Amino acid sequence: MPPDDRHGAAPTTVEENLHAIKAWELATLHARTPAEQLSDWIASIASSGPFMLAHVAWFAGWISVNLGLFPQVRPFDPFPFQFLTMAVSLEAIFLALFVLASQNRLSRQSDKRSHLDLQIDLLSEREMTAVLQLLRDIATHLDVKTSVTAEQLHDLAKKTDIHKLTDRMEEFTDDPSAMFDATHATKR
Repeated sequence: MPPDDRHGAAPTTVEENLHAIKAWELATLHARTPAEQLSDWIASIASSGPFMLAHVAWFAGWISVNLGLFPQVRPFDPFPFQFLTMAVSLEAIFLALFVLASQNRLSRQSDKRSHLDLQIDLLSEREMTAVLQLLRDIATHLDVKTSVTAEQLHDLAKKTDIHKLTDRMEEFTDDPSAMFDATHATKR
């Protein structure tokens, strides 16, 4: 990791994290296929203000010409504007396909982030369990009175069973009222 350019000192943990995130994001961008790059480019252009204004001008001009508002230009697609309807429908189909392709890539990237978050959360949970066990051992060795009961410490210091936890979460998603009932049961 390069030194912090502002002060010539080593970077802080936050800066290291930011550099790591930036590197991961850049690697993800560079790993896109040409088709994904095209889809992203088209989706970003299609959602821009100038693109929308160009469409408003295009539709207004097309309709004005074909309603005969400009006598110097002969109407080529009279009302009900069948050619315009076909062109706009084709454009909508292709834009939808490009936007869906771009959204699918972003969804996969979001899933990767979620999995990374889960891994980090599980590692943090293990570390905290170990820290709680060490603190309990130190408090016991030094005969320190704590405001946390032994049962609470024992419960918190237990390793979390991820399978049991996901099963419980599935119960709650299958029956949302079960989550409400479980929350109020723990507060009683």
